[in-house]
Amino acid sequence: MDLKIIYILLIVFLKSCETKTDNIAEKTISREIIHDRLITQTQKKLLTPQIDSVFSKYQFNGSVAVLKEDEILYRKEQGFEDFAQKKKLDRNSVFAIASLSKQFTAVLILLNEEENKLSIEDQVSKYLPLFQTKQLENITIKQLLKHSSGISDSGNGLLSKPGEKFHYSNKGYRFLGEIIEKVSGKSYDENANDLFQKAGIKNSSTANLFKGIHFAGAYIGNSKNYQQVSNMPKRLAAKEISIPAGGILSTVSDLHRWNKKLYGAEILDQKSLKKFLEKSSESTHPVFGKMNYGLGIMMGENSPQCYFHSGYVKGAPSLMVYYPKTKTSLIILSNIAEETKGKNAIFNPHKDIKQITDAVQNLIIERED
Repeated sequence: MDLKIIYILLIVFLKSCETKTDNIAEKTISREIIHDRLITQTQKKLLTPQIDSVFSKYQFNGSVAVLKEDEILYRKEQGFEDFAQKKKLDRNSVFAIASLSKQFTAVLILLNEEENKLSIEDQVSKYLPLFQTKQLENITIKQLLKHSSGISDSGNGLLSKPGEKFHYSNKGYRFLGEIIEKVSGKSYDENANDLFQKAGIKNSSTANLFKGIHFAGAYIGNSKNYQQVSNMPKRLAAKEISIPAGGILSTVSDLHRWNKKLYGAEILDQKSLKKFLEKSSESTHPVFGKMNYGLGIMMGENSPQCYFHSGYVKGAPSLMVYYPKTKTSLIILSNIAEETKGKNAIFNPHKDIKQITDAVQNLIIERED
């Protein structure tokens, strides 16, 4: 169904909602509560057939959820945790979330700043001897956070002068993990576990410490012709990826809870949260277009306002979006990728689903305003 039809349907539904609200005689329930319930039902009716069609179109293997506060607007798991054993995905399935991990690292840095153990304006050379060279000595923690350090993932040189340009760098986030270990006196794994507890998320882990039974693994190919990615999740701890840049494992429910706590200023204080969301680096995402990069999080330039991050490690594409105006999360996790089609094509389901949720969010927001 075309996105324009979504607009028409939503307007029709909302008009219907108004009529129903006007006709309700029960005085013990407020009009506001009735209105909210009808808006929620409207979103469910619009999202379900649209996102279901994406599952069918791509034979999508993964978990998708749209959640507002404690309300499930859409949720579906389809496919397998283990393709060989035909073990199906369910709500307990744990996925490699790839670069979604970066926001956890950024938050750990900011928490250490709150405790006066560092400042994000500090030069990295203050903490890591590797940076005590003329070429690297002026790079700051903030530049690592926003990918403007110039550090290359593929070599030891700089792609540009520190602070000059945006160059996405997993290596930069590995260095941030080392800084966290240095100032805290604990391993990154221990720091991450402390953060999970603070956020109240119980089924998340670093790849090093994972001991669960619901790991979704990672596969290359498709459901009929697949190859398992070996040594998962341990391979995520290798320097080429690293835990701070892309080695956290999580579930849809945990990531939604993380969003609620993070953007509700229950993890960072308001000052730190403002820094986290500061638009500091402009770039173009290869799938989702123009965006700004904060400190471990992306922000779209178009409506609706959203904070998001995509992630990819071999066989595991992911996307997490948060719409602050309505306090709604969109989370898409998968454990198979047909790499022969190209990385952009791998994210076609994610792109389509985000377009659908964007359209519904825009109409809800416009209606509320």
